[in-house]
Amino acid sequence: MSDSRWFEIEADLNAAAAHFARAAAIFEARGSEERGLEAYKTEMAFMHAMQSGHTSFEKGLLRILDLLEEDRPSGEQWHADLIRRVAVAMPRRIAFLPAPLLPAAHESRKFRHRATHAYDDFDWARATEAARAATLLSRQLPDLVAAFRAAVDPD
Repeated sequence: MSDSRWFEIEADLNAAAAHFARAAAIFEARGSEERGLEAYKTEMAFMHAMQSGHTSFEKGLLRILDLLEEDRPSGEQWHADLIRRVAVAMPRRIAFLPAPLLPAAHESRKFRHRATHAYDDFDWARATEAARAATLLSRQLPDLVAAFRAAVDPD
């Protein structure tokens, strides 16, 4: 099923990996816990990189479902359902997301929600797990995409 839509899938998931890598780098390079303009810019940069990473990740996953003509999850919990769905093999495909990476994907999703709705009480200590998730996802997404494509579209 060679399909030019792989271009967009790969672009989205590579963008996700790049955003996650930058988020992890921002986390590692953050300065003191002082309040002020520089701290604010660093917090906002981290949150935005995480949000952009997860949004690109989700777009790539949705494009995979579209390519394979699978229904998209619906309802209030569709974001979590999408991650769970791609972590399970289906009759026409292998699982995209390996089980050990599932917690990182969910942490990224949860952090995006917190960053979108509760950014006024940002706390670096609460961002530690998100930064770990970003590191894992950034390192593994490119290989996951290549392996998944080879498995479902070997042409």
